Amino acid sequence: MNPVHFNIVLVAPEIPQNTGTIGRLAVATDVSLHLVDPLGFSLEDKYLKRAGMDYWCHLDLHRYKTWEEFLEKNGSPERLFFFSTHGVKRYWDTAYTEHDYLVFGRESAGLPPEFYTRYAEQLRLIPMPGRFNRSLNLANAVSIVLYEALRQNEALLDP
Repeated sequence: MNPVHFNIVLVAPEIPQNTGTIGRLAVATDVSLHLVDPLGFSLEDKYLKRAGMDYWCHLDLHRYKTWEEFLEKNGSPERLFFFSTHGVKRYWDTAYTEHDYLVFGRESAGLPPEFYTRYAEQLRLIPMPGRFNRSLNLANAVSIVLYEALRQNEALLDP
């Protein structure tokens, strides 16, 4: 069985441990990681390296100075999905296909404000039914969505 390839996009991530963990997840699931500046840390950060462990050297990593550069270098992809507490449609109600881009914002403020209107139809929500539900950890949110996309495409090998 050939794995299905997805793309994780982090827009202005701030916490190196989250990005390191997401990089490790990307290697383990054979997906690409795209980072859009500004980053809140250096790619040489010891916490990023520690969270990413020895997986980081195997990561298919792409970095962009701006969102517009990301769009240009990736051929303005049509299959972009943005994950936010401002989304209305639940993440599991989307049919993900190979090469989709799963886009997440910064830990403290989410996606850039203009994304909420520019990409309103592509906003998705991870429901949080708990009483204290402001947001999920970024690495956890990425994991939840990525594994749903993989599950839908039967991209996981049998144990």
